[in-house]
Amino acid sequence: MGIVLPSILFTVVVGLAIATQTQFAGVLGNHMGVMESVFIIHLGGLMAAGAYLLVLGGGNLGVWREAPWYVLVFGGLLGVVIVGGYAFVIPRIGLAPAITVAVASQLIFSALLSHYGVLGAIQQPLTVSRIAGIIVLLAGTWLIVR
Repeated sequence: MGIVLPSILFTVVVGLAIATQTQFAGVLGNHMGVMESVFIIHLGGLMAAGAYLLVLGGGNLGVWREAPWYVLVFGGLLGVVIVGGYAFVIPRIGLAPAITVAVASQLIFSALLSHYGVLGAIQQPLTVSRIAGIIVLLAGTWLIVR
């Protein structure tokens, strides 16, 4: 259990951060525009990560060339889609429905990526219990969003 409990607790902190940041994206998107919101949020993230890496003397930035090309190309683009998407939808449907649909989508797509082992995912078969979980997840999503 050594690393599992701290990892789970940190994941809770990550979830709280996601809910807060997406609300901020929605407020900024409603106030100044979607792409402006994306720019401000990513600029803040760049400054925070840059300060952290400055303290570490650059960390492992030197090995960026070893990463797969598609991770380098699409990682930042997907960040724009995520933050921009939240900035657009939160003022229209609200925070809870937006995050609920996004998380449900993440879980279902993650199960598919894991089933096929796509993009380096650890291969885990889509079992009957996982499919049942997806059905329950969809029912719960519908109850929250309706």
